[in-house]
Amino acid sequence: MKPVDLMRAVVPVFPPSESKLVREGYLNGERSPGHLFCLPSEFFMLFDVDNDGLISFKEHIFFVTLLSIQESSFSAAFRMFDKDNDGEIDKEEFKKVMQSMRSHTRQGVQHRDGRRTGLRANASVENGGLMEYLFGKDGNGRLTHDKFVRFIRDLHDEIVRLEFAHYDYKSRKTIPAKDFAHSIVASADLSHLGRLLERVDELSNDPRFRDVRITFDEFKNFAELRKKLSPFSSGIFSFAEVQGLLTRDDFQRAASHVCGLSLSDNVVEIVFHLFDANEDGNLSTEEFVSVLQHRERDIAQPVETGIMGFLSCCWKCKDTSPSSRLLS
Repeated sequence: MKPVDLMRAVVPVFPPSESKLVREGYLNGERSPGHLFCLPSEFFMLFDVDNDGLISFKEHIFFVTLLSIQESSFSAAFRMFDKDNDGEIDKEEFKKVMQSMRSHTRQGVQHRDGRRTGLRANASVENGGLMEYLFGKDGNGRLTHDKFVRFIRDLHDEIVRLEFAHYDYKSRKTIPAKDFAHSIVASADLSHLGRLLERVDELSNDPRFRDVRITFDEFKNFAELRKKLSPFSSGIFSFAEVQGLLTRDDFQRAASHVCGLSLSDNVVEIVFHLFDANEDGNLSTEEFVSVLQHRERDIAQPVETGIMGFLSCCWKCKDTSPSSRLLS
């Protein structure tokens, strides 16, 4: 599978509005409705030693595990295996850390023994290009806590970049307001999704949003807001209880003062349009927070995991190869 397929395995996405795709994927017997293009991932190329641009099943489980754990959980495990407390671990100690992490994640438990698939995910997952990147070619290097925390953060950032690239169908370095809205509501509970999608569709005909485009920085800042949802939601709920209503300025101020993030006027307008449950011009804070919480749970418990998710992504990857296009 390709890096972009890993992103689609852990992040629910809609077809880009500027493409001709009606939906992602197609049924058996149907012709492929089109192909999505995404630039190569420089991040994953760092440890792609065979230069094939692909991620193996073992690497897939490894990355999904990393994406599903909190930074604080890894830090605790890292320090437990850092016996001399020097802030560094060797390759064998790192394997023990990852084994511990997998045993506490849904993905790792399911595939640890190969019970569901016959494939064991713990059979040297930590070998290959990634280990060379972290510990050197001879494997004798030492990994610092700060370096690996940075690696996890870079992994999360790369998933955000790949999601943005998915919607940036024409490589304009901006995406339509409708696609940004889709990225927000994609994880909503099914009981609310239909109504939210109606609100998304309204953006195309609303003169306020028709020509609005979202930059990567705006997209990334909103992604950072999701990661800081707990303090942010506490802030806006407390404010709403006292003031009764949460204005757009209040929303932006909470993001800035509580989370240290700058949300553009366009982003805030789209959020208020989507989550105006009573259509009174005000934000439904509970619905907004609920949808963002669903998104973070989707990252912790991906859409497709294990061998079935991996094979599904490989099939999509195969279908987008030049040879398959010639046969279609």
